[in-house]
Amino acid sequence: MSIAPIPVEAVEAPGLEPPDTVRPVTSRRRFWTAAWRALKRKPSRLAGAVIVLLFVLAGIAGPWIYPAPLPHDPDEIYDPISWKHPLGTDFEGVDVLALLVSGTRNVLVVAAVAGAVTVLLGTGVGLLGGYRRDWSDSVLMRITDFVLTVPGFPLLVVLTTAVDFGAPVTMGLVLGVVGWGPLARAVRSQTMSLRERGFVEAARGLGLPTRHIVLRELLPNIAPYVVMNLLLAVTGFIYAQVGLFFLGVLPLDTNNWGVMLNFAVYQGGALLTPAALPYLLAPLGAILLLTLGIVLLVDALDEIFNPRLRESG
Repeated sequence: MSIAPIPVEAVEAPGLEPPDTVRPVTSRRRFWTAAWRALKRKPSRLAGAVIVLLFVLAGIAGPWIYPAPLPHDPDEIYDPISWKHPLGTDFEGVDVLALLVSGTRNVLVVAAVAGAVTVLLGTGVGLLGGYRRDWSDSVLMRITDFVLTVPGFPLLVVLTTAVDFGAPVTMGLVLGVVGWGPLARAVRSQTMSLRERGFVEAARGLGLPTRHIVLRELLPNIAPYVVMNLLLAVTGFIYAQVGLFFLGVLPLDTNNWGVMLNFAVYQGGALLTPAALPYLLAPLGAILLLTLGIVLLVDALDEIFNPRLRESG
């Protein structure tokens, strides 16, 4: 009399979760542990994360802390820095800190929407073109070359005559459509180097569809590279939107760091009046500080996603 073997799947140790549930939890725990170690390794990285987090919190809570309309006081025009006004006041007697904090949301929303569009278009085009390497790759790369050839900022100035940039989401969409080219080229080069690796060859040998190979095999391997390039691209989107508002080619009916710069130079006389310098330097300092935070955070991400850097550290 023979006894049929009991399937391994039917035997579960009491108190243990199935492997499919344990594996994602363990992977997430390892990622956050590695992220915390990378941040702690250098104080500058931790400072970068804190800076970015503070700007995000300001963008979320700013309009609630300083609801519109902001109070004007004609008796406090260009008041100096004090406890009441930590960054002084502007040419209308409005607190500069309130202007800076309440205007952060629009800046971050535009950068976030532009970054999302850039990731979708740039990653999709780069992955598909780099993996297929056929006529579709040629077509996609010619489109990418066209996007890269057209100067981005002058094109944005021209588009302001035809597109309403009043809403931050609309402006973010236009910035993303104009700026996805560099990421597509970079992702394509990474994909071309990965498509010859053993795990991709094995997936093709098993007859797995292209969609599975691109989304399940290639995308997770280039995701860290995309994240780091996205953070650096966000700084470019911030410069672009602030520059458009500063030049006055966009409506100045919103609260934005670029609007602050425009008013400080063209209406507030910040270049001629020393008392107006805090109004001019506040948005400039915010842009530089946010850029610094992003650069320091990218340095930490480079170690998190690069095993060789973790080992050498």
